[in-house]
Amino acid sequence: MKPRYKKLIAIVSGVAILTIAGLLVLNAFRSNLVYFFSPSEVLEGKAPAQGMLRIGGLVEAGSVKKTPESLKIEFKVTDNAQHLTVRYEGILPDLFREGQGVIAQGRLQPDKVFVADQVLTKHDENYMPPEVAKTLKPIPAANEKKI
Repeated sequence: MKPRYKKLIAIVSGVAILTIAGLLVLNAFRSNLVYFFSPSEVLEGKAPAQGMLRIGGLVEAGSVKKTPESLKIEFKVTDNAQHLTVRYEGILPDLFREGQGVIAQGRLQPDKVFVADQVLTKHDENYMPPEVAKTLKPIPAANEKKI
């Protein structure tokens, strides 16, 4: 076989391998994407019926129902237009409470109940880590007497 044909075969096979590798990477990215929807969008049918998704809104006041002796909890997430029931089993974040912003990741059931695998809470925009707050405390002036 001529060297020219060997180079051509090497180039074509290299391009084919790179193309296959690129397609596999794109497929992996696509399968790991999780889209965000509001409760109104989910109930209007804009969210996919299959696969993982995230919903966000506020925990509706009076909607939190904890099952005694277990980690099961049910609550409603609202966007002030519609609400969606969320079921979760696990430890909730410390900031979880009624009226607090929340994001839940999971799957939508056929009965329009969202079963969450993960629940995240949003903190207040004025939040400051304790370490930073300590450094910002006023330093006593040199002419002030310490008691």
